[in-house]
Amino acid sequence: MPNTIYSDDHKIIINKLLKARKEAGLSQSDVAKSLDRTQSHISKVEAGQRHIDIVELKKFAHVYNKPLVFFIK
Repeated sequence: MPNTIYSDDHKIIINKLLKARKEAGLSQSDVAKSLDRTQSHISKVEAGQRHIDIVELKKFAHVYNKPLVFFIK
């Protein structure tokens, strides 16, 4: 079984996270401040180098003003 961090589903979610951030007009630093994370953490998430759980995905959705389903559908 392939590592899920490199699965097609993971790539889709990451692409949607990046798209949502850009649509919101936010920088990685802006998002990091909102989520109490480092810019490096956000960068690694967007590069697909770091897993996020559903709770963190929900926080991203809130910051980007998107419904959670946007990222998983």
